[in-house]
Formats: sequence, C-alpha cells, structure tokens
Amino acid sequence: MSQVRNFPKENFSGQFVKVAIEDGIATVTIDRPPVNALSRQAVEELDRTLEAIKADEAVNVVIITGGGSFAFIAGADIKEIAQLQSGKEATEVAAQGQAVIMKIQRLGKPVIAAINGVCLGGGNELAMACHLRIAGDRARFGQPEINLGIIPGFGGTQRLPRLIGKAKATELILTGDLITAQEAHRLGLVNQVVPQDQVLKAAKDLARKIASKGHVAVRVALHAIEEGLEQRLDEGLVNEAKAFGTVADTEDCKEGIKAFLEKRQPQFKDR
Repeated sequence: MSQVRNFPKENFSGQFVKVAIEDGIATVTIDRPPVNALSRQAVEELDRTLEAIKADEAVNVVIITGGGSFAFIAGADIKEIAQLQSGKEATEVAAQGQAVIMKIQRLGKPVIAAINGVCLGGGNELAMACHLRIAGDRARFGQPEINLGIIPGFGGTQRLPRLIGKAKATELILTGDLITAQEAHRLGLVNQVVPQDQVLKAAKDLARKIASKGHVAVRVALHAIEEGLEQRLDEGLVNEAKAFGTVADTEDCKEGIKAFLEKRQPQFKDR
C-alpha cells in the first residue's frame, strides 16, 4: 500500500511551493495563480525545497509541475522585472535564478518536469534543467524575452542550444516564437507528449519505473551523464569507467546479476 506524507514543516514551509511525497517520489508544485510566474519569493521557496529534498534520503525521484491546468510556469514575474533599478540588480537576480535552477540539474536525484501547460521564459529554463520532460499535448514552449527587450537570464541561452542545437535555439531566442508540444518533442526538447489530463500520471508512472531500480546505480548513472556533458569525451569515458567500478562493487550489482540469472525480479537494497 502506498504511503503519502507532506513535506516536513521543520524543513520547509512556503506559500507558492507545495510538496507531497509518495513512495519515495516527491511531487513539487509551483502554485502561484494565475500563471505560476517565478517571483523572487517563489524562487527562494523553491531553493529551500530543493535543499530539503536533497537531504531527504526517503526521496529518490522528483517531479516538478505547475498548479492549475493552464500553465506549467509562464516565466518570471514581469512586474518585478519592471521594478529593477539597475543592470547590477538585474544581474544579481539572474544569477540567483541560475543558481537555484542549477540545483535541479545537480540535485543528485532524477527530476522529471510534468509540463501541464504553457512553459515560457523562466519556466522553460527551469524545465530544461530537469533531467526528463513530459508535456501535455496543448503545452507551448518558448523564450519570449526578446519581445520585452531583454534576453533569457535563467540559463536559456546556454541550455536551449545544448538541447535542440544552435540554429533552432538561436531562431527561437531571437524571434520569441512559441512552439507546440509536438514540435518540442520533434526537436528533442521533451521526452514524451501525452494528453493534457494525463501529464502528472505519465510523470508518476515514469518516476515509479525509475524508483524501482537500484538507487545507487540510478544516481551514479545520472552523475556520469551530467558530469560528462561538461567534459571532453575522453575525460567523460574515464569517469564512466570509474563509476562503473563503483556500482560493480555494490550489493545491488550482485543482486541484479543473480536475479537476472535466476529469471526473477531483483530485490535491490540500495547499497
């Protein structure tokens, strides 16, 4: 029987970020009507949430989604951007947002974006930092900052080219055009497109599938992938070999191989 619990209040209490944990899967909901825009307070709450999740050994996989049915995250809070007094202040805000979003990428646990609506600006930048992305069939994606006379500031100019290639990324950033979920899938921006009302279910199904694996191997594999993308191929291969040696020396490895030979499901102990 599944067990559901709310996030420990001593670790986190926020107005715009809600967390529920079920069977080792933490579902993080950005809930700031009407479009879940990333205000400074929402970003700070997300920062605290990520720190608590990272430290919570009971959490093995994370899902990030948006409250309501219209938007995943429609971007940063434009009213707050309008109140910035200087380029220096704007740089500080961008750096803070980048740092929090980088924590998603480097959380050490798989993070799935359940994109249940429009995914624009800072929302798209946050989704791109997640390791896997599932989109509803009516979702829309884009970096429309150029329409406001600014540019992406939470990592869009860096992650989008890495995910879909320089040419298309440059086009989207310089035009501010939006693309459909189907086009995002074709470009490799999202892993799956599902009916709009099935997004969270599909994300939870994927999370449960990952959570059923040995957590040591999952985290080592994730680290090898993320670290390798920032290295030369030869450096990444050296680190992969070391990582392979690390997991090969675990009880889970022995159990996985034994279960395969005995034609049964493995019983991983995460050690």
